[in-house]
Amino acid sequence: MNTPSLDETRNCLCLAARRAARSITRQFDEALRPHGLRSTQFSALAALSLAGPNTIKELAGILGADRTTMTRNLGVLEAEGLVSVQRGKDARERIAEITATGRRRIEAALADWQAVQQRVAESMGEAAAGSLRAIAWSRDD
Repeated sequence: MNTPSLDETRNCLCLAARRAARSITRQFDEALRPHGLRSTQFSALAALSLAGPNTIKELAGILGADRTTMTRNLGVLEAEGLVSVQRGKDARERIAEITATGRRRIEAALADWQAVQQRVAESMGEAAAGSLRAIAWSRDD
């Protein structure tokens, strides 16, 4: 039986993934800053643009966020006029929808997002990028 060694933690995938995520997020945030967006906001706008109006719970599921975080992020987008949030059929349900202003903002930012997307994918290689997508979209959480 092998006895674990703390030296093995130097190759910790969890730490590497967290550091990589912060680095990648900084690159996207920097590219999107001139458009008045952060990467999380861009993702929410993209999801609403592609999927159409969604409940906050459904949108949180699409983006892998918790409902509280999604509510807070949508509040910022709503204050800027990029999304509208209305009551659903159930008084507790809230439906988020991208506005025309939000659609124009994301369309203006798309080329800068795409440039970072391509640069990051090329730097990690297509195999690693594919593995990252597979892990991110697996539903084991």
